Amino acid sequence: MRRFRPSALVTLAAMAALTALTAGATARQARPGQPTEAPREAGEPIMAIVSIKSQQVTFYDADGWIFRAPVSTGTTGRETPAGVFALVEKDKDHHSTMYDDAWMPNMQRITWNGIALHGGPLPGYAASHGCVRMPYDFAEKLFDRTSIGMRVIISPNDAAPVEFTHPALFAPATQALAAAPARAEKLGIEAEDAARAANEAKAAAASAVRESATLNASLRKLEWANARAQAELAYADRAFANAKTDQARARAEEAKQKAEPKAAEAQTQLETAKADVKPKLDAAAGAKDAAKAAAAKKTETAKAASEAKLALEPVAVYISRATQKLYVRRNTHKAWADGGEVFDFSIEVPVTIRNPDQPIGTHIFTAMARNESGLRWSAVTIDNGDDAKDALDRITIPPDVLARIAPTAVPRSSIIISDEPLSKETNYRTEFVAVLSNQPQGGFITRKPTTSEIPVASGDDGNFFGSFFQRSWDPQGNPQAANTRVRGPDGRLYAPQAQQGYPQTQPGWRW
Repeated sequence: MRRFRPSALVTLAAMAALTALTAGATARQARPGQPTEAPREAGEPIMAIVSIKSQQVTFYDADGWIFRAPVSTGTTGRETPAGVFALVEKDKDHHSTMYDDAWMPNMQRITWNGIALHGGPLPGYAASHGCVRMPYDFAEKLFDRTSIGMRVIISPNDAAPVEFTHPALFAPATQALAAAPARAEKLGIEAEDAARAANEAKAAAASAVRESATLNASLRKLEWANARAQAELAYADRAFANAKTDQARARAEEAKQKAEPKAAEAQTQLETAKADVKPKLDAAAGAKDAAKAAAAKKTETAKAASEAKLALEPVAVYISRATQKLYVRRNTHKAWADGGEVFDFSIEVPVTIRNPDQPIGTHIFTAMARNESGLRWSAVTIDNGDDAKDALDRITIPPDVLARIAPTAVPRSSIIISDEPLSKETNYRTEFVAVLSNQPQGGFITRKPTTSEIPVASGDDGNFFGSFFQRSWDPQGNPQAANTRVRGPDGRLYAPQAQQGYPQTQPGWRW
């Protein structure tokens, strides 16, 4: 057996170490795998799941995965937050406002403070400032296929949807589903008619008010003239009664004879005017009452039409063990001037969770498509706790909420159950944003919290937003006046976003 001399051994060891380092560096710098596509025609994407562990994103339609590609998520200290998101904005040619106008093509935003999916360089490992970089060509290919509201799940580990059934999942009613479009159209027409009638009644009331103001001004002039004429007559009467001489009595008599017809005429004019004006003033008051009634009907029909229209949209439900509440959201598809679309959040209610002190995990249940029993569901679990079935077993959804949303549930509807509260990044232009507090969220470090103004219920415009975000906050977490609200160009009242979501201590989080 050949023996190596000490110098040879040292040389061999050095070569082995160099080889290992070179291999490691090569592996680290190696280009990631190429995007792949399912061997079938792809449908509309319903969700995307990003695996931080595998540095991979997979898009799913109703029948399974359709596109898969490597990604580059946030580097150490700027980690991409793991949790549940949805697309809130898309920009084909986006340039960063934070990083020297950096080009982020085919940007698909998932938080308003700057976390997004976009095209970018992929060195083969986590390297971004918190966003999810995808291959340039892949990001471009996906851009036109996705839509606002599409679910984006960022998982610390590998995760995938699995078929799932459970009695608690929404079971739509065939008749309600069939009748929903016609009902929405009918109520929409009624709302338009009520709005038109309210506008006409308001205009008529305004005209009547202007006319009554003119009539009242005329009456005040006649009342003043009558009071003056009656005063002159009374003065003449006193002068006649107090006259001491024939000459004084004669002058007083003459003045009295002149004052009497003037006073009589003034009184007659006033009484005639009052009789003439009364029905007109009564009509003006009636017009004001009619305008109030029409405005109330406008609000009522607008609310009914809005709810009927929302019933055609996929419904998203979030159940938080942290807050013991259930939240419901639907996309109104109303564009917002600063980007994105407005989501309705008019339902927020307490929910019963059995053993509320025990972890439940984070589970996303999604209606993938229709089937003979109503809807075909999938489940994705991204955080430890109960398994998906046990988690649903612990939840009791209020019957009145179920009655409002289940009969018309459609594909893409979802139920999310989590130990986490909703993130403060959840606002009127998002569906739900929830991050896993046991995972680092360094990608938020250089991003200021979203401080957009939040619509709250004004009670007078038919837009019944809930109380979920009616407290105020600033980026340092200092409470502000809850009633600091302004009326926007659309007539709604707005308040600064409430401080909701993250616990006081979280790994990897600071402002």
